[in-house]
Amino acid sequence: MAVDLPVTRNPASPETAAAIRAAARGAVRMRESRLAQPEDAPGLFALLSDPVVYAPIYSLPRPLTEASVATFIDQHLAERAAGEGLLFVREGEGGQVMGYSDVQVWPDWGAGELGGALHPSLHGKGAGGRGAAASFAWMFEALGLDLLCETAALTNVATQRLLDGLGFRRMGETISTRPDGTTRASLVWEMTRAEWAARHGFG
Repeated sequence: MAVDLPVTRNPASPETAAAIRAAARGAVRMRESRLAQPEDAPGLFALLSDPVVYAPIYSLPRPLTEASVATFIDQHLAERAAGEGLLFVREGEGGQVMGYSDVQVWPDWGAGELGGALHPSLHGKGAGGRGAAASFAWMFEALGLDLLCETAALTNVATQRLLDGLGFRRMGETISTRPDGTTRASLVWEMTRAEWAARHGFG
């Protein structure tokens, strides 16, 4: 992750921060996705093993193995217990993992970040854009966040178009650090709860 995120830092009240942590601790579903569990490691690894899926995402474990994915899930369960992160998986027919959502939460700033990916068979059908929009709305509503902060690689044109199209504001660039310590330059976007409500509404 980038240590300078979110860019906009408006301290949340202690009560608001506590409510955000409690909401994260209590979350078990995000739309049609459910909380990832240790037994999901093989299925999530199968999804993430495809370069089309993992290449644009800096936050995934490296090297990518079933064991490192299991650790990735365990780390997110610990983050959930602290009220600071969530990992969800989306299942298809037969229980195949068809997507995942990685939610980072900064309770003290009332902010969060969403990452994730879909199975290549779902690409190019609008599912990613619709799912991202619904997930952003969920983060504002279910977690009580006031700000979303998103990043994308300089070469990730699809995500750039998605965020621009949803009305996120470009906030410049940052350096994102991968779990193995390597870095990449990332573009940064932000959107407040009020901006989302004015543009997209809720419910």
